[in-house]
Amino acid sequence: MSTAKNQLYYGDNYEVLQRYVKDESVDLIYLDPPFNSRQDYNVLFAEKDGSRSSSQFRAFEDTWEWNIDAERSYELIVERGGRVADAMRAFRTFLGASDVMAYLAMMAPRLVELRRVLKEDGSIYLHCDPTASHYIKMLMDAVFGPQFFKNEIIWKRTFSHGSSKRYGPIHDVILFYSRGPRLNWTSPRLDIDAAYVEKHFRQIDEPSGRRFAAISLTGSGVRNGESGKPWRDVDPTRVKRHWALPGKVLQAIGVEDGSVQARLDALDKKGLVFWPSKKDGTPRLKWFADELGGAAVSDIWVDIPPISAHAAERLGYPTQKPEALLRRVIEASSNEGDLVLDPFCGCGTTVQVAQRLNRRWIGIDITHLAIGLIKKRL
Repeated sequence: MSTAKNQLYYGDNYEVLQRYVKDESVDLIYLDPPFNSRQDYNVLFAEKDGSRSSSQFRAFEDTWEWNIDAERSYELIVERGGRVADAMRAFRTFLGASDVMAYLAMMAPRLVELRRVLKEDGSIYLHCDPTASHYIKMLMDAVFGPQFFKNEIIWKRTFSHGSSKRYGPIHDVILFYSRGPRLNWTSPRLDIDAAYVEKHFRQIDEPSGRRFAAISLTGSGVRNGESGKPWRDVDPTRVKRHWALPGKVLQAIGVEDGSVQARLDALDKKGLVFWPSKKDGTPRLKWFADELGGAAVSDIWVDIPPISAHAAERLGYPTQKPEALLRRVIEASSNEGDLVLDPFCGCGTTVQVAQRLNRRWIGIDITHLAIGLIKKRL
């Protein structure tokens, strides 16, 4: 992949999107905008010898307040009309000229631009925390349409800790939307835990050495047709059962026609039938551990830990996210050669992971410190 196609922009992402990013040109968007957490973030940069500099630079100020700029941004989006304008007027009625309203006024026109540049089969992941996620979700419903909401992903971002007079806050929210009904989705899977395989797949196939579990080839209840007739002197009716064959397995070996007994013969010929040692034992299906394919990824992510204080990838940037988090998002909703956009790219984790996964990328950030860090990182 040619890195000449990658673009890193320094400036206001709203203006950059309008001027430089074409309609329906982006396959995947991930953004981790400021959360309205009312904190001033500082970042420590490592010296060449690996030590930390004693000087701190303010990376960005995550504080929003209703002012002339917020009012102008609000008026801009309301004048366009439509569902987004309706949502913003409702927010204004409910929230007034508050800091949260200023935050939403900043996000609304940017989300509209992000929808414009997203392809019809593209996806967007917006990373936020519970202080504003409920408002942002309503705003994204207005921009993308509630029918294109896919998931509210819960990511356990830190380890358990206490909090005064409430449950310990340990998670972030990632809102996942598609642009249209046909989204690019690779059906991500989790690796099967080795302890699970050892516990549930105890049999060893000879001579291949593959682990398998012996599962039933019969179902409960008596049948009068072929599925109730004997096979190889085994009569399921005798124990008030019937043959219940695995359709997907038969399809995989190219055997979907013929009698029940003929299909059982085909399974046995392929070495997929396990014969118990007992004389009256019922033959069973060999379910191989290496064909599990992994478990489907759920919408609660507890398997991606936060970046530890001593992790090699840690840069000292205050809102840095783990590379594993971005890898999951990018691999799930894009393919090699696709274009990934991060309009609040911060220390550049999205663009770095995208480059490693052979995706093209666009990164935008308004702080020169972030841009300098990304250039050094890449």
